[in-house]
Amino acid sequence: MKKAIYALIAAALLPVWGQESSDVTRLMQDPAVKAALEAAKTNEPGIIEEQIRISEIPAPEFKEEKRAAALKQIFTDLGLKNVRIDKGGNVIGERPGLSPSPNVVFAAHLDTVFPEGTNVKVTREGTVLKGPGIGDDGRGLAVIIAIAKALNQAKVQTPGTITFVADVGEEGLGDLRGMKQLFQDTLKGKIDRFVSIDGTAFGITNVGVGSYRYRVTYKGPGGHSYGAFGLANPIHALGRAIAAISDFKVPQTPKTTFNVGRIGGGTSVNSIAFEAWMEMDMRSVDMESLKAEDANFLKAVNQALAQENERWGNKGKLSVDIQRVGDRPAGNTPENSAIVQTAISVTTALGFTPRLGDGSTDANLPMSMHIPAITIGGGGGGSGAHSLNENFDTANSWQGTQRAILLAIALAQK
Repeated sequence: MKKAIYALIAAALLPVWGQESSDVTRLMQDPAVKAALEAAKTNEPGIIEEQIRISEIPAPEFKEEKRAAALKQIFTDLGLKNVRIDKGGNVIGERPGLSPSPNVVFAAHLDTVFPEGTNVKVTREGTVLKGPGIGDDGRGLAVIIAIAKALNQAKVQTPGTITFVADVGEEGLGDLRGMKQLFQDTLKGKIDRFVSIDGTAFGITNVGVGSYRYRVTYKGPGGHSYGAFGLANPIHALGRAIAAISDFKVPQTPKTTFNVGRIGGGTSVNSIAFEAWMEMDMRSVDMESLKAEDANFLKAVNQALAQENERWGNKGKLSVDIQRVGDRPAGNTPENSAIVQTAISVTTALGFTPRLGDGSTDANLPMSMHIPAITIGGGGGGSGAHSLNENFDTANSWQGTQRAILLAIALAQK
């Protein structure tokens, strides 16, 4: 029976890898595939409940363990094979195909931007769910569950294997640590195609925005603002650095940006600070532009130190501690690549307009390694990501689930 199902699907799928939407339309007529797409619609109310349940499990940066445990149990209940949590904290489960290759990874991230103690209770107003992380990435996690469930119910047997991953460290200072663990250790050399499901709607991200992030701390002896006047001041050095950074000239194309996002230091209004710090974010879609900006940043930081020390004759001489706390590589999966063309075809075949874009997602890492990779939205609508007012509109959200299912089947081909 399995061989018969495989023969039907394989015949429809052979032209799909990177081909036109007409080929995907033919694929959609296969009985097993049609059953999986119908299951997506039928299952959606239950999937929404899972989305709520998962989103109400706190998962601050570096503290994703409770949510990871929940996903591990879900993967096990779905009958996925070799379910485990790797040493980086990623939850992994496999849906074997007739062959281990190609191995297609569908991933969604466990972590949120919200600190420990945030109220993550989800509320409903009509079709709209409100709660921190409900879309980013509660939706992505719900959709990877939905894919596995629908494929099981429809008894779809794919030629290649689909591996589901609920990963850590996508947000903020997580610095893609889950992806680095996955690609550099856990599944090193075993991932042929990669799709991250992140957030809502129907976008396709094929350009990865790279970033460097720093925490810079100027340090000195500090003292009384009157009695010790004349000492070099860490806050003044910080100000010199920020003033220089604010005058950076960066290219519009390729888009390159900078931002001093947080500052701090000092003990009182009448004290010369013993410490002052800032956190800096630099981004670009082009690694060479990012590296050039990085060099300018380091030059500005060190010049500010020298200038402040020289201003006061090296009295109370300052030092500076420069820590790179984030390193996300830029990457690009070309528009004419097979994985992007397949995503476009699937989106078009389901009646939606494909829109390519750029972003900073889990797909950055495989893109930088020249592994075919994209990020897609999980359907539905949403706004307020990374805010306490984040919301997700469930109206017709099953359409996003259908797209993800069809894409998974299409990519799991020879």
